[in-house]
Amino acid sequence: MMYAGVAKTNRPVRMDMRSDTVTQPTSAMRRAMAEAEVGDDVYGDDPTVNALQDKAAKLLGKEAGLFVATGTQSNLCATLAHCQRGDEILVGDKYHIYRDEAGGAAVLGGVMMAPVSTTATGAMLAEDIAAIVKPDDAHCAISRLLCLENTVAGRVQSVATIDEMAAAGRAHGLAVHLDGARLMNAVVKLGKPAARLVDAVDTVSLCLSKGLGTPAGSVLVGPADFIQRAHRIRKLVGGGMRQIGVVAAAGTYALDHHVDRLAHDHANALRLAERLTQVNAIHVDPNLVETNMVFIKLPDGAADGLRAHLAERGILLGGGVKQIRLVTHLDITRDDIDLLSEEISHYFA
Repeated sequence: MMYAGVAKTNRPVRMDMRSDTVTQPTSAMRRAMAEAEVGDDVYGDDPTVNALQDKAAKLLGKEAGLFVATGTQSNLCATLAHCQRGDEILVGDKYHIYRDEAGGAAVLGGVMMAPVSTTATGAMLAEDIAAIVKPDDAHCAISRLLCLENTVAGRVQSVATIDEMAAAGRAHGLAVHLDGARLMNAVVKLGKPAARLVDAVDTVSLCLSKGLGTPAGSVLVGPADFIQRAHRIRKLVGGGMRQIGVVAAAGTYALDHHVDRLAHDHANALRLAERLTQVNAIHVDPNLVETNMVFIKLPDGAADGLRAHLAERGILLGGGVKQIRLVTHLDITRDDIDLLSEEISHYFA
């Protein structure tokens, strides 16, 4: 589990490598939030929310957008807007929607999930998608939706791969949704416009609270009639928010100012991986570092000791027994990377 075994510390935290969700809003982002013009978003009256929704939809080449509290809520609204009770979602067996969203589509929507095996890079093959689609038979759930994810464990799906997976779904009459939790990391890595990355899919969840550095929020985009259905579902799941422009303003600021800087996070991750290759006790492959995540494989029984050692020095790591994920982000500097690599090296010396 990602959060199991996370070390706790009473010391001031100087470096948090658990996730890119731990970032603090910058001073400029806080000013934008404080100065945001607001209204009642449940009535559609918050101008800052409306502007963000329009901005995200235009950025991703879709008709309309809906601001929600989290990426999980965005994916939930999407799946329930696409599917009816008794329908089935095809989804990668390592994807967040399948593994880390509390089974929300099943619990709240009566929608089944059918996992599809994924490759080392997180892709689903067309033949594997086809093999999972149910026949038109009264005994079976109705295969309705294919869910994609464009970065998996830090690895980026190419535009061609996304196009191929979407085409495989459409060949069987499936709608296609993309969980864009770290979509802008993929944009920066591939050097392609965001709209091109998601051109082949119907709907997209764009999370703002990871590498983009906002305190909360995600925007679901897609056709206007789909967003109208999703708006009703957002209300159903308790997602109606009032003067929430104070949070939406952070999203607009992030899209304007925090996208290009993701390249620094990627560079820091690669630097960390390269430096850790010099630690003989652990295994790191820099060739697998494509965005802001580094995975280190540890000797048996070493994980808890390493976490505790670093926690005493104000450095937090995520969970894991044989492997730990290290995530770079807005609050991690090049100097932090060098310090962390030195501390890990000293521990295993």
